[in-house]
Amino acid sequence: MMGPSAEIQLIAVVVAVACALPGVFLVLQRMAMMSDAISHAILPGIVVAFFLTGDLGSPLLILGAAATGMLTVALVELLRRSGLLGEDAAIGIVFPALFSVGVLLIARYAGDVHLDIDAVLLGELAFAPFNRFTLGGVDLGPQALIVMGVILVLNLVLLALFYKELKVVTFDASLAAALGFAPGVVVYGLMGMVSVTAVGAFDAVGSILVVALMVAPPAAAWLWTERLEVMIGLSALFGVASAIGGYHVAFALDASIAGSMAGMAGVIFVISFLAAPGQGLVPQFLRRRAQREDFGCTMLIIHLLHHEGLENAAEECSVRHLEEELRWEHAFAAVAVRAALREGFAEQHGDVLSLTAHGRGQAQKRLART
Repeated sequence: MMGPSAEIQLIAVVVAVACALPGVFLVLQRMAMMSDAISHAILPGIVVAFFLTGDLGSPLLILGAAATGMLTVALVELLRRSGLLGEDAAIGIVFPALFSVGVLLIARYAGDVHLDIDAVLLGELAFAPFNRFTLGGVDLGPQALIVMGVILVLNLVLLALFYKELKVVTFDASLAAALGFAPGVVVYGLMGMVSVTAVGAFDAVGSILVVALMVAPPAAAWLWTERLEVMIGLSALFGVASAIGGYHVAFALDASIAGSMAGMAGVIFVISFLAAPGQGLVPQFLRRRAQREDFGCTMLIIHLLHHEGLENAAEECSVRHLEEELRWEHAFAAVAVRAALREGFAEQHGDVLSLTAHGRGQAQKRLART
């Protein structure tokens, strides 16, 4: 029997992986903000389903949320295809409108029941282990864990069944249409996954963490790899790290668990943004600096090669003259000289540079390439 601490972390891990799977395709299709729109716009679907069932635990709430999520996508697409609004503006119009409808329905017709904004949007993971799922008098574990476990399995099954269609639609919608994959149907199916995942996670982790786990881990993974399969795996891994790391941060700081997990997802993204080998800022800076250094070194040894054996070679090959003739800034000239000396391409005697045998061969080779 697990303790509450282990159950909280397990629920968060299952939610993180369940969110990461559809989140990858949202990020790749540049529809990340659609997760935020859906996570708010599904509120009227939940409310209407509650009015029909009178039960906050009814699975019809998930179906109502999924239907409203797809309605959100349809309305956004309708406004976008009109040519009068961009996708961002369409999202900014649709989801506040639908969210407001949900709030008004709650305020007008559900004021005397336990169906409020906190219950639907601002879940608290600390209380999730106490809401148990029992069957035939047997305690099967936290309800949030059971619900999100089923949703995770559903997402995995759908991903396995329609992986090829999702991949083609994501990277080349025109090719998908030519192959008969119906991109619109695939996109609506993806939004259905997003809607079901979002509403299933609301009661436990809340709206903010759902959006964070659906966007930040896939966005971070995108910075590390260009392979879809690897990106999906990394997204799940980063989501799990956000969940477990955020829990321990919250425990240490006595802070909100969901807020700490969302913050940890942001930290992982920032680290990836800075350090990812392919697209991180630091590796890009280092590559540009290395390219600049290599260019300066190449120009320098070619210049020295051209002036070897001339009467005024000593003057032409002086460091001071390099800055004047090549119109280099002092800092750039210093970088080029250091690179040539470090690579063994040149020797320096006082202020005068001369090629080594190795440097002469490199200069001839690089000159031939130009």
